[in-house]
Parts: sequence; C-alpha cells; structure tokens
Amino acid sequence: MARVIARERPEPAAIARLLEHYDQPGPRYTSYPTAVEFHEGFGERDYRERLAAADARAGEPLSLYAHLPFCEARCLYCGCNIVVTTHRGIAAGYLENLLLEVELLASHLPHRRELSQMHWGGGTPTYYPAADLARLFDAIARRFSFTPGAEVGIEVDPRVTSTEQVRVLHRLGFNRLSMGIQDFDARVQEAVHRVQSFEQTAELIRVARAEGFRSVNVDLIYGLPYQTPEGFRRTLEQVVELRPERVAVYSFAFVPWIKPHMNHIPSEALPAPAVKLRLLALAIDAFTRAGYRTIGMDHFALPEDDLAQATDHGTLHRNFMGYTVQSASDLVALGISGIGDVHGAFAQNLKKLPEYAAALADRRFPIARGYALDADDLLRRHVITRLMCDARLDIRDVERRFGISFAHTFAVELGELAGRGPYRTDGLLTLTRDAIELTALGRMFVRNVCMVFDRHLRRRGGSERPVFSRTV
Repeated sequence: MARVIARERPEPAAIARLLEHYDQPGPRYTSYPTAVEFHEGFGERDYRERLAAADARAGEPLSLYAHLPFCEARCLYCGCNIVVTTHRGIAAGYLENLLLEVELLASHLPHRRELSQMHWGGGTPTYYPAADLARLFDAIARRFSFTPGAEVGIEVDPRVTSTEQVRVLHRLGFNRLSMGIQDFDARVQEAVHRVQSFEQTAELIRVARAEGFRSVNVDLIYGLPYQTPEGFRRTLEQVVELRPERVAVYSFAFVPWIKPHMNHIPSEALPAPAVKLRLLALAIDAFTRAGYRTIGMDHFALPEDDLAQATDHGTLHRNFMGYTVQSASDLVALGISGIGDVHGAFAQNLKKLPEYAAALADRRFPIARGYALDADDLLRRHVITRLMCDARLDIRDVERRFGISFAHTFAVELGELAGRGPYRTDGLLTLTRDAIELTALGRMFVRNVCMVFDRHLRRRGGSERPVFSRTV
C-alpha cells in the first residue's frame, strides 16, 4: 500500500537551537559500513570469489558504475577522486584500460549480463569527445544488455558539453543527465572556481529535452563561501524556473584535512551553521511549494518522476550512485577508485592511474581494498538504508526479515532514541513498538539518527581525527 510522507515545512527558528548538539562529523551513508572500514585484507582474489557467487544468481539484473575522472580544472568544493589535466593522451590511455576492465568483468559474469541501472560519473565524463563516449558505451553494450526501462545516466558539465555530445549520448541509450549548478551567485562561483551562467545551464537542459532525454537532475550545494539566504533564494528561484525532474541539495563537505585543495577556500566566508540550516530550509520550502516531493535526505523530484513514485511505494533504494528506484542486488564498478557492492562485500579499485593500468595489463582486477559484511552489518545496513530512504523503519518487518527481537538487539540504541536521549524530546522522531518515524524536522538530521545504529562509529568513539564531514 502506498504511503505518502508528510510535507511539513519546518521553520528555520525551530531547528537553530539544535545545532550545537547535532552538528558533528558523521557519514552520509551511501554505504554501510562506510568506506573508512575498508581494508587491504580484502583483495583481488576475494573480489573474484564474490563475482562468482553473484554470477550464480542468474536472471537478476546488475547495476554498473563507470568512473571517468578527468577535468580540465578543479572546482574547490569537489570531494571526488579526479585527475586534472589538459593532456588528452592520458585520458586516451585510461579509456583503453577501461575497455580492458569491461572485458575482464564480463568474463567473470558469464550468466549475469543484464543491467537495470548504469551511471557514468567523474570527474567530467564529457571531457571525452562523443566518439570516445560511444566507444566505451558500445564495449559495455556488446557484453551486457539493458532491462526494459533501465536507468542509464551520465554526469555532464554545461560549460564543456556540446550539442553533438548530448545527441550522441541519447542515441546510444542514455536517458538521464545530471549536472552541477551549486549556486548561480557570481561571488560564490568565483570563490569555488566554478563559473557557470544560468544561460549556459538553461541551454543544455533545453538541448537535452529537445533530444528526448526523459529526466534531468541538477545539483546544488549549501554552505559554500559567501552564500547568503538572499542570494541562495535567487538561485532557488532560477532552478525552479528550469524545472528539472530531480534536484539534489547537498551540504558542503568542508574537509581540507582530506582534500587539501579546500584550503584555498576562504574559511572565514563559510556560512555559520545556523545560516546553513536556513539555506536548507529555504530549499525545502522553495521546492515543495513548486510541487516537488521530498526524497530521502537531500533530494527532490516532481510527482511524476520515478523517485517520487518509489517513495510513495516504499521501494526507494540507496547505493554509491545515490538514491535510485532500481533494486539490483549487486553493483559493479569500473575505473579508478570505483566501489562495487557485490554479494555482501564492498570492493574498491586502486586510485592511481599507473597502478590501475599495471593491474589490468596483468589481467588482474585493480582492487585496492574492500570489506566483507557480517550478519550484524547486513542487519544494520537495512535499518540505516530504510531510515535514509523512507524516513521510517518498520520494526516488525525487520524482525521478520532477520529473525530477531528488535527490542533486545537494539536495546542500547532504543534507549538513546527514547527517554534517555534527546531525539524524541527534540521532536526529531516518533517511536512506537512497531515503527520509528522521523518528523519533518528529523529528516534534516537523519544522518544523526542513523549514526545511533552504526556500531563501527560507536567503536571508534570519536577519539580519532575526523574522517567525515559535519552533519549540518
């Protein structure tokens, strides 16, 4: 039965007093356990074994991610693994290695060759000319097929993407485009080295729709230097005018200890936590008033979009590519730093181009590290994923799926969420014997609620140097 999440719009003043307690480092939970738990004890042999087990599940579709890391210049807010170069020969060599990895992957999945989801990210995939994009797509399509209605998406940059590239991408079979905006304010753009006009963005969206793309996603970031409520409100109005099918509104992850290039950002110009939360509240208000549905933690979608439909029916999923409607049980990844999720284990590729190339030259998967989930991990992953996707957890369903007593297994966690902790008294959630349900206010702090169920985070105890961005 469809369940519609309430669309309350919490007032900014109602959440300001909570910042001191809840604004702390925490994961975004695109995976559980998070990547900080990956280790080099999981290697290439382990990955081959997981692929063999996944291949035995013939008839089930896969998800596939390909990482195309090249950019001509670095945006200072970027936390992705990218390669900045104007030397096209380096990118050409990388493409040859990607083709080798496609062939190697297919050889280990002789009975599992159908894709329900494929996404190319970066970097800037449209750094490559149309002919190279077609070459990679054709190599994948020769070895894998797509399910009817498969979601086939790619990230593009309006500053470098041509009409020819858009036309070729649609002809190949891509049906979704994703593009960054971050903020249209000129001062903000200059501070983060991402100067992109409204007109450039609008023109690319117009071309994509004329070519027949069924969905366009745009990304915004709140918490960037020099952002103000007044300026961000103008950006929101412009985005609503563009009417993309999906919008992601991310909190800026300022992690200069992990990404040293962020030291070039004027930290004194970053908005205070209270202002950041006001920016988020403005986004929620702008998009819900414009008819968008709230999706998970930081996404919005038009009611007719697949993400909104999945939210209503409780079938929304989350993986390293973000929120998705596809229910593929396994995700395989290509390219440097790519992370697969295969038969109960995470496997991450090497991050350096020479090491990646050397492994493939030896017909080895370029695995750097990974993690095999145990039974407790699988249980907690389900709990965290449902909270991230649905803002609600059906306790009785968890008990049936995993054969546990929820009250016994999560006695400590329930104690923190109930009377002995602030989550309920602060109005973040309602808790009964049958369900945990986040309020509209609680959805802003969903990462904090999920952190309660993270045993690895609990084990770390916060004594180490921060490895996560702040939750606000």
